[in-house]
Order: sequence, then structure tokens, then C-alpha cells
Amino acid sequence: MKLTKRSIYIILVIVLTIAADQISKVMVKQNVTLRTEVNPGERIPIIGDAFILMHVENTGAFLGMGSELNDTLRVLLLLILPIVVLGFVLRHIFLDKSLDNWSLFAFASIIGGGIANVYDRIVYRRVTDFLYIDLGGVFRTGIFNLADLSVTTGMIILVIMTFKKKKTTA
Repeated sequence: MKLTKRSIYIILVIVLTIAADQISKVMVKQNVTLRTEVNPGERIPIIGDAFILMHVENTGAFLGMGSELNDTLRVLLLLILPIVVLGFVLRHIFLDKSLDNWSLFAFASIIGGGIANVYDRIVYRRVTDFLYIDLGGVFRTGIFNLADLSVTTGMIILVIMTFKKKKTTA
């Protein structure tokens, strides 16, 4: 594979996404008390009570979904399937030269976030989550991490780009 500016851009976004996620998780593990069923852990306000830092270890996927699955299903749905999908998406963005920079960034962010969380599941058998948003009950998130944020941001960008493309072709 020839390393073009486009390829370097894709690789750089993926690597920076993984690095930011992994560094943030290490910092949280070292500096924030773990929240468990017995111990409520720390709730560190970042921006008032709207944006809070706390430390949980998640054996499932986004918002803990899948944590109650048996080990075989968990490996299949949270490791093998994501690895296969990430591989296909990575192949797609390297081969589809018609993708614009925003779509490339979105796909690379999704891949980077996905790889970061899959790495945690393989190495630690759980994913460290630590960010929580509560906008006075109007909008509340589960506890998430930078990898989740990258995947979500990438998806939002892809939706916006899809609507923009439809609008220009209509």
C-alpha cells in the first residue's frame, strides 16, 4: 500500500483517537476512585453538576448493554463482531476514493474509538468509562469514555454528511 496524504490522514486520526482514549483511561484509573456497588466512588464536577467525572468499569458495551450475556455471546458480540466490522470499514475507507474529508474523519474516528474499546475488552476484559452529562434532567447520558465520544461524533458527522449529499443531489 502506497502511503498517500489521504492514508496518512486516516492513520493519524485513528492513532490519535486511540491515544487520547487510552491516556484518558490511564489518568482516570490512577486518579479517580472506582465506583462499585459497595463504594459510590468519586463524583468530580468538571462544569458544575452538568459535566461530571467518575470512574466505572464496564463489562458490557455502550451503557453496560450486554454485561449480563454469557461469556461466549459476549466474546462473539463485543469482540469478534466489532473486529470484523471495523476491518470492513477500514478497508472501505482506504479503497473508496470518493469519500470527502469529513466522511474520512468520521469513519476514522469510529474505527479509532472502536479499536480503543476492543483493546480494553481484550486486555482488561472491561472498558473504563468516566464521563457523565446531566443537563438538569432535560438531557442525561450514561457514563462513557472518549472512545464512545469518538464513535458517536463520527456517526453524527456521517448522518449530517448524508443529508448534505442528498440535499445537493436533489
